[in-house]
Amino acid sequence: MKLRVSAVQYQLQTIGSFEEFAAQAEHYIRTADEFGTEFVLFPEFFTTQLMSIGDAQGNALTIEDLPDFTEQYEQLFISLAAKYNMHLIGGTHVIRREGKLYNTAHMFYPDGRIARQAKIHITPTEVTEWNMAAGDGLEVFDTDKGRIAMLTCYDIEFPEIVRMAKAKGADVIFCPSCTDDRHGFYRVRYTSHARAVENQIYVVLTGTVGHLPTVDFMRANYGQAAIITPNDVPFPPRGILAEGEINNDMIVTADLDLNLLYEVRERGSVTTWRDRRTDLYTDWE
Repeated sequence: MKLRVSAVQYQLQTIGSFEEFAAQAEHYIRTADEFGTEFVLFPEFFTTQLMSIGDAQGNALTIEDLPDFTEQYEQLFISLAAKYNMHLIGGTHVIRREGKLYNTAHMFYPDGRIARQAKIHITPTEVTEWNMAAGDGLEVFDTDKGRIAMLTCYDIEFPEIVRMAKAKGADVIFCPSCTDDRHGFYRVRYTSHARAVENQIYVVLTGTVGHLPTVDFMRANYGQAAIITPNDVPFPPRGILAEGEINNDMIVTADLDLNLLYEVRERGSVTTWRDRRTDLYTDWE
């Protein structure tokens, strides 16, 4: 079983309308389609670009305004998933539920279904500046190419939640991210590699690039996409199938061979999933 994935280094830039956002999103999807991609990953918080549209007085919108775009965002990605016959992981979009804001990853199936996963671990900035609420559960999602999970940025820094996703059968973690400096970027990047090694899974990671000068906390971005593997003989020695150029507007694409995961879990140089000491610590299965 193989699946082709593309990760978008999304260029944040000031826009004047939802139509501009839609055109930019479709540009990346159309580009990925030229490579025969089946899954496209957008970054965390890439819809904050909509806040730069501003209000009638020319002021940037606030995070409280972002959920007002939810219906347009969902309808756009539903139509694009159907048009290009792809699974689109539409980064994250902020939704409002019962008066609370949730930073929520969305996967749009080609048949019109939507899978949602709220970010489980919330950073101090998200709490203090944007008043985000934490998701209260983990789900995994079946596709015709295998079972996946969506864990957003800070989530990947917590080994327990990725253990839980693997125990539920996820072979691929899609990790939309948004980091504003090198410290944050490398925290997410290094722990993505750790999670791939620990659980013998693939991690598809990407982040925002560019800047939104009028939008608070989105003025600086430091991002790079990477398609990450376990570190064992069937895979590249550095555990990287593909990676972008830091802070460039671009897409990276690679094929994920799920059979290789199954092989290394049984006969790899190390068998980290099988060799867990569940007599000493939690067995998430």
